[in-house]
Amino acid sequence: MKESTRIMLKKHGWRIDRFIHNYIYFAFYYPYVKIVQLVLPLAGLLTWFKPLSVVGDFVFSRYHSKVISVGDTQKIFSLNEDITAISEKNKRIIPMKYAFKILFKEADYIAAMDCPCKKAYNDKVVTEPSCFALGKGLASFWLDHGQKYHARKVTQKEALDTINKLRKLGYINQAFFKVATGGSTGVICTCHPDTCVSLKASAITKKIHPYLSQNIESGYSVQCDTKKCKKCGTCVKTCHFGAIKMVNGIRTYNKDLCLGCELCVENCAQNALSLYVDPVKAVPLDIDLVKKEFANR
Repeated sequence: MKESTRIMLKKHGWRIDRFIHNYIYFAFYYPYVKIVQLVLPLAGLLTWFKPLSVVGDFVFSRYHSKVISVGDTQKIFSLNEDITAISEKNKRIIPMKYAFKILFKEADYIAAMDCPCKKAYNDKVVTEPSCFALGKGLASFWLDHGQKYHARKVTQKEALDTINKLRKLGYINQAFFKVATGGSTGVICTCHPDTCVSLKASAITKKIHPYLSQNIESGYSVQCDTKKCKKCGTCVKTCHFGAIKMVNGIRTYNKDLCLGCELCVENCAQNALSLYVDPVKAVPLDIDLVKKEFANR
């Protein structure tokens, strides 16, 4: 048995069923996502059937993501120390029932691989590995078993270079949490609503219930300096989630629709936009804050 497999077995402890789920899930990553891709249009036709919210809640409480701003993403990919935050308190950051651990052990040991969502949706823009596993346990598992996904070891700088390149093309960052993979952080992906199964699933399930989502907002909202804003409309074009609109020459902002991804801030030529921590939203996955208030001592 390979060392990476032993590490993953140890991570799951007596829940061998979760290890098997994790192994099968990874071994058949692409067909798994492909099946979900094919099922989503059917789910879109059944949004009137409100009992489906029970199914969505069951799935999303076990497999979900946290949108992370570019600033918080850069902090994660610059980590040079271990972070362990395991308590119910974490639900302030990841308000889900099961998977909410924040664990970064040897976070500078990173593996990159092809994104199965982009492959399933035949993304023409991104052809390079753009999903990242942080931490020797998970990353070495990818490297040992992910040859068909072109898994390779990368440096922190290489990962950030890829992330920054794709953000300029309109991709956002998400940290994924899944019970079958230990219920903790580890996978950071670059995602686009056109080619991301989780974002597409949430777009559908929100039609069943507005708060039924696989994607947890970053914890930030956007504020605008009206003295700098020239109403050029760039932020409207940049926003994937319809949070910003121009109505009769007036800029409107719906923070309930905003996931705080920071794309609009990055693309504002007038520097009129900025993020602020929104107290009515989940707490940001800000490593400095995690170390200060959430990490186990």
